Amino acid sequence: LQLVESGGGSVQAGGSLNLSCVVFGDTTKTTVFGWFRQVPDRAREGLAAIDRDGMINYADAGRGRFTISRDVTFNILTLQMNSLKVEDTAMYYCAASSRSWATMTSLGPSAYTDWGQGTQVTVS
Repeated sequence: LQLVESGGGSVQAGGSLNLSCVVFGDTTKTTVFGWFRQVPDRAREGLAAIDRDGMINYADAGRGRFTISRDVTFNILTLQMNSLKVEDTAMYYCAASSRSWATMTSLGPSAYTDWGQGTQVTVS
């Protein structure tokens, strides 16, 4: 699979951004999609996951202000982020998993097999 993120940028605290991720390729074996973020010198952090049935799970970091969704027809994954904080500044990645055991509760990076290049979000 090829995953291509967009929608990052610079925004003031309290603002919103909508990240998109277009997924190219055969997703018939994909079990779950997710959004992650990473800042330098820190581990990649899971934010939200959505499985093939549309079941959703959020990590504490993503719960309440972030909303994950997926357009099945066009294979687009989105992350709506509201009430952004300075500490949300990071590189944001979308990911897909072809691991049969991965589910919507899979918010660790090791569960995912395909990654986008990332899109930078800067909140000031």
